[in-house]
Amino acid sequence: MKKVVLALLVAMLVPFVGQAQEISKNEQTDYSKWQFRLRGVVVTPDESANIEAIGGDVDISTTVIPELDITYFFTKNIAAELILGTTKHEVSAINTAVGEIDLGSVWLLPPTLTAQYHFYNGNFKPYLGAGINYTIFYGEDEGPVADNLTYDNNVSFALQLGLDYTLNNNWFLNLDVKKLFLNTDVEVDATSALGATVGADVDINPWLIGFGVGYKL
Repeated sequence: MKKVVLALLVAMLVPFVGQAQEISKNEQTDYSKWQFRLRGVVVTPDESANIEAIGGDVDISTTVIPELDITYFFTKNIAAELILGTTKHEVSAINTAVGEIDLGSVWLLPPTLTAQYHFYNGNFKPYLGAGINYTIFYGEDEGPVADNLTYDNNVSFALQLGLDYTLNNNWFLNLDVKKLFLNTDVEVDATSALGATVGADVDINPWLIGFGVGYKL
């Protein structure tokens, strides 16, 4: 599904790229500096892992969350967006030497700041963005096997592609796709069950596919 959505957004964006330089000086002042969006977002990890000693891979659940973003426009085309949301995922180690291991769940708080370029053609307003993310792991539930779990907070890069559709002077609809290139080091203290502490290098790399409504001041 994420590939289909991404392809559709790219197809909608292409006709507008050549028009970006045609905006007149007067048009540059005809925009709202502040925009707010509320989205429902599907968070789909594109996960993989290198697990010490026992081998195997990782499985991280897909989840749906609300997301709030705040956008400030420096010019009609150039903006910065702060994306706020938190998500909970179930985690398992799979295909290991000792079988599947339920590692409980963990919450992620990934505030993300992107710089954006917006294109204009009537009611359709596509945009491209890139920026940085800092993910905080918290609220770990170790599950039935581990005595303790530690996830390292980390900085990652973010890419963004989206489309606003204007309804009236203030309200608009939004479709947005983001990709975070997120990695974390995990330490699993499984002394009671396995007699060892196991480390893992985990790539989470989630896709975030959102749809929602926005308001501009």
